[in-house]
Amino acid sequence: MTPSDPRGAAAFLQARDFLLRHREDYPTAYRDFRWPELGEFNWALDYFDPMASGNEAPALCIVDEGGREDRVSFAAMSRRSSQLANWLRGLGVARGDRVLLMMPNEVALWETMLACMKLGAVIVPTTTLVAADDLADRFDRGAVRHVVVSAPATAKFDPFPGDYTRIAVPERRGEGGGVPAGWHDYDASLAAPQAFAPDGPTRADDPLFLYFTSGTTSRPKLVLHTHRSYPVGHLSTMYWIGLKPGDVHWNISSPGWAKHAWSCFFAPWNAGATVFIYNYARFNAPAALEVLVRQRVTSLCAPPTVWRMLMQQDLAAYRTSLRELVGAGEPLNPEVIDIVRRAWGITIRDGFGQTETSAQVGNPPGQPIKPGSMGRPLPGFQVALLDPDGRPADEGELCLSLSPRPTGLMPGYQDDDERTSAAMRDGHYHTGDVAARDADGYITYVGRADDVFKASDYRISPFELESVLIEHEAVAEAAVVPSPDPIRLAVPKAIVALRAGFAPSPELAQSILAFARGRLASYKRIRIVEFGELPKTLSGKIRRVELRLREKNRGPSDAWAMEFREPEKPGE
Repeated sequence: MTPSDPRGAAAFLQARDFLLRHREDYPTAYRDFRWPELGEFNWALDYFDPMASGNEAPALCIVDEGGREDRVSFAAMSRRSSQLANWLRGLGVARGDRVLLMMPNEVALWETMLACMKLGAVIVPTTTLVAADDLADRFDRGAVRHVVVSAPATAKFDPFPGDYTRIAVPERRGEGGGVPAGWHDYDASLAAPQAFAPDGPTRADDPLFLYFTSGTTSRPKLVLHTHRSYPVGHLSTMYWIGLKPGDVHWNISSPGWAKHAWSCFFAPWNAGATVFIYNYARFNAPAALEVLVRQRVTSLCAPPTVWRMLMQQDLAAYRTSLRELVGAGEPLNPEVIDIVRRAWGITIRDGFGQTETSAQVGNPPGQPIKPGSMGRPLPGFQVALLDPDGRPADEGELCLSLSPRPTGLMPGYQDDDERTSAAMRDGHYHTGDVAARDADGYITYVGRADDVFKASDYRISPFELESVLIEHEAVAEAAVVPSPDPIRLAVPKAIVALRAGFAPSPELAQSILAFARGRLASYKRIRIVEFGELPKTLSGKIRRVELRLREKNRGPSDAWAMEFREPEKPGE
């Protein structure tokens, strides 16, 4: 028993069960869903532990390319996280303390997230790829007091002295691998008692997560989430993916980013599904497909980069158990969706959300899908498209109504009232993304507000042009940015990464330009192609801002290596 008001758990379950009942009845789900009213609520104690009691079904399954496999039942995960919470409390981890987690996909990560939640501590998720400056920022603005990291990552903390608690997870748990001097051995927690008693109730609006965004355009924002906004908010994500009890869900995502909490933690466990993870040093599409078949994965979520690699395989040769396919991170190009549909008879369903929110817009299962559209507003979200003057429009910035405020929205940016006020102005949360809506309510992504540009006085959506480029047999990925032009102000330029087996050449550049010219309106024509690697954030998103700035700052006589222009013709 916990000191929390039991009405919170009952309200959560009622909302969850409603969405499960109507998983393929979008009109009813959207019309009648209501976020649960919560005063006190701790998802780990009030939902997960009761659900896990006596439940020997697998909660987590992790396999690696070497053949190792870890399976943990819901009951074992509940007991182990309570044991860990007791041990962490003994080391001084208290309610409200900031705990930095830096681990790869290993069982300890899930145990620690649950344990911190039970203690009321605030989790600061951090990728193992974090740079020293970013780590310093987390200690500074994140006010980190404790760190739990994998043993190989402990050297990253050598430049940061202080009295924060250092806990290291041995590389081979339970095998005497040891940890560096000055670090507590995570395995010592195995001696702690398994019965956990919280020190008091958790308010639903108490802080739970502090995310440092990937910082594509500026210093990372500090996104704060609560025991309400993410655990409960991700009921919308569960609905979008279409998860059911007993499913095996594989979300290809790295720890430290919001999408990992979305689909490797809350969405599947809200549904009572198994979280599946495949660990590898380098993504290998055939190996991943074989694992997909062998482990009987029923639901797969992958970013566009992974889908583009998978589609180069003979997908029809793999007899999978898949029922649901979704894409996230950036919009998927139509060609990718078509190839997968022809091979497996399943349509990849797109969706949209941010670190600041749970899934806002999506194509839930069983609904008609329009090519190129990321779907309709998900249950619990009222979406408005606003023009620059704040008026409703068919195309504009995608915003969320704050009347009522959706549960799956952050309370704000930590220690940044100005940025929070700007995002929450005029009764709406402003996403900074531009979209268009058709007469049936389907929403199509246009681009980040700062990615859309003008060429010859026409508005250009990079994503629309990139979707065409990716259909060329040689193009693996593409980014379109404006390049200065003395006559047209700017012209669309494509930076492309090639698929295996293709090499840059003037002939290939002209082939790509001609391919795009035959499929785009004349005012959208791509005039320049450059071959090269695309700069990306640590979370894998293309840094178009970096490419835009490079083009903006180029001089009249500047020319880039491997850049090819379309031949000018009179009158064009």
